[in-house]
Amino acid sequence: MRLTDDLIASDIGAYLQKHEHKSLLRFITCGSVDDGKSTLIGRLLYDSKMIFEDQLASLEADSKRVGTQGENIDFALLVDGLAAEREQGITIDVAYRFFATDKRKFIVADTPGHEQYTRNMATGASTADVAILMIDARKGILTQTRRHSFITTLLGIRRLVLAVNKMDLVDYSEQVFNDIVEDFYDFADELATDLEIQPIPMSALAGINITENSRETDWYDGPSLMDYLETVPIGDKRLNAPFRMPVQWVNRPNLDFRGFSGQIAAGTVKPGDRIKTLPSGRQSTITRIVTATGDLDEAVAGQSITLTLADEVDSSRGDVIVSADSPAEVSDQFQVRVLWMSDTPLLPGRRYLLKIGAKTVTATINAPKYGIDINTLNDMPAKTLELNQIGVTTLSLDQAIAFDPYDENREMGGFILIDRQTNDTVGLGMIDFALRRASNIHWQAIDIDRATLAEQKGQKPAVLWFTGLSGSGKSTIANALQKRLFALGKHTFILDGDNVRHGLNRDLGFTDVDRVENVRRVSNVARLMSDAGLITLVSFISPFRDERQMARNLMADGEFVEIHVDTPLNVAEQRDVKGLYKKARAGEIKNFTGIDSPYEPPLDPELRINTVGQSPEDAAETILDYLKEKGFLAH
Repeated sequence: MRLTDDLIASDIGAYLQKHEHKSLLRFITCGSVDDGKSTLIGRLLYDSKMIFEDQLASLEADSKRVGTQGENIDFALLVDGLAAEREQGITIDVAYRFFATDKRKFIVADTPGHEQYTRNMATGASTADVAILMIDARKGILTQTRRHSFITTLLGIRRLVLAVNKMDLVDYSEQVFNDIVEDFYDFADELATDLEIQPIPMSALAGINITENSRETDWYDGPSLMDYLETVPIGDKRLNAPFRMPVQWVNRPNLDFRGFSGQIAAGTVKPGDRIKTLPSGRQSTITRIVTATGDLDEAVAGQSITLTLADEVDSSRGDVIVSADSPAEVSDQFQVRVLWMSDTPLLPGRRYLLKIGAKTVTATINAPKYGIDINTLNDMPAKTLELNQIGVTTLSLDQAIAFDPYDENREMGGFILIDRQTNDTVGLGMIDFALRRASNIHWQAIDIDRATLAEQKGQKPAVLWFTGLSGSGKSTIANALQKRLFALGKHTFILDGDNVRHGLNRDLGFTDVDRVENVRRVSNVARLMSDAGLITLVSFISPFRDERQMARNLMADGEFVEIHVDTPLNVAEQRDVKGLYKKARAGEIKNFTGIDSPYEPPLDPELRINTVGQSPEDAAETILDYLKEKGFLAH
């Protein structure tokens, strides 16, 4: 640091220029709780003199007040910024810190070790080049150690520092260190074939092997941690990849300028290059590369730019501009790896929002092909994914997107899943490949369309979706309505929950996962009946709003009629026609809606039927009047 200090004092311009052209390494610290991650980063900041005098004074005061090292400095407090973290002595959120040495600049992410905050650790790992995996020398390799190791490799990190910390508490034993390293290598054989591992014995608290090799471990002849971080190769493979730029904004400051703004995800671009916009496939030529400081002759991965094109190309936010010679793939169905990040399990068949780059689409997630055992890395059966579980599954989107496999390009192959109701991020995913059926299956043209079939029957197609608690009267009302429609000469069909479970859905139980799949199948059958021109009466509890909305989205505009048979739980339970409530209360039936499984009533149904003060016949007449008013029964 002495040379740097002298340069700052003598020529600040030269210092800034030198600093600007240093390479930048992004790395994370990870591992199990209380393995010393925050202490290590605090030590790095302290030893690299990246702490101002007022920060040092505050650190010394905080160390005495809430520290864990008695009268000594508690380096972890430099990065444990949240009050809850300082009180508990653990890291909860991801803390990003910048520091620099004479050789390189660094951005380090201090990630939490606690299992419930694994999602935060994955966030920090998603942009890192190197992972420092902390291991307490007294405890060895733990489940969370394995989980973090797997997640880092899953997210594309191929350089790993095996930091065996707290060696001072095992008398700097070479044997302890060697045993831990050997155990980890046995585990790492299954992680990735191209993984580079650098084991380092250290004590972050005592500064052993952090900035220079220490005599306490004279048996160790490898680099210190700082030596490794300053010299590890960080060539950006994105620079040599084909050009990719997700469009974040269509820039139209006036009538004479139209550009496409975004950050280059891979490759390089120059004026005159032929490009293609995806998913539309339209081609054009780059005319200008515009930035805030002027036009560029060339732009590379990581730069934020605005491109102008020679042709009027219809492109919008979320589209991707790619090299015309080496375009990305386009598909709407994929095999993916998913890290589930929510306390609420994955519900196969449910629709989630999928955000990839600047594009947000709707995704339907299928049941996992298999989960992954973190301890053995073996495949294991999985019907769903719980918090922090990792699995392989397939999904389909409501529209095609441009992508590259995650292993080739993080930015083009990584995505997050968002719950449509709560807007919470529930999953992190990586695209493996597009499914062949996405390009092999096409719509077959049919001459007699749904409008012709409906006209033949003298009616408009409709899906009347009866929802309500068990015993509310859904099936009774649907049956009464069908008789009235039949008397009018209308063509109808009833899809009843109990009846369908004798055939189409006989393999499904009553868990949340099975209920979602139950409604998904019936929704698609109802759509087929709608295409046939029928008035379809669907009588299902269908307890979740999200799946009812999914059913609505499948139908043509205006033909989905949600009918809430609004019977209070106590009334439905008093009726108990099938004796199901009695069994549920006795614990003989699990996952019974209204008792130990939730029911989400419609917020804005087309019709709300109160069976407490209305007979099934009167309810059927009310629905019939609605159908006449909306023109469903007109010839």
